[in-house]
Amino acid sequence: MPKKIATENINAKLGIVMRSGKALLGHSQGLKALRKGQVKMVIVSSNCPNLRKSELEYYCMLSKTQIYHYMGTNTDLGAACGRYHRVSCVSILEAGDSDILGAVSGSQISLNNL
Repeated sequence: MPKKIATENINAKLGIVMRSGKALLGHSQGLKALRKGQVKMVIVSSNCPNLRKSELEYYCMLSKTQIYHYMGTNTDLGAACGRYHRVSCVSILEAGDSDILGAVSGSQISLNNL
């Protein structure tokens, strides 16, 4: 599957999550929810700072939560969420009507390969 089609597919599923499910935007809110064990999936933009990205990956590994590395920048991720500002991290609490958790699990990046 070409990267552009995969990105458009994720953008559509992310839009459905924002409308019908529950999601948190931002690094600090995502970390708080990860510590509580509420998060089912974390989406991180490609230009998220490395220290923040590694911190999120570490907490995801501890809580056995899916992490997806978004191909676009934080501006693209914010637009996919329907916001007009930059978003470096999206934490999905409930998927709602979207099947993003099952669709992205096949393209999940293993933490062992990093």
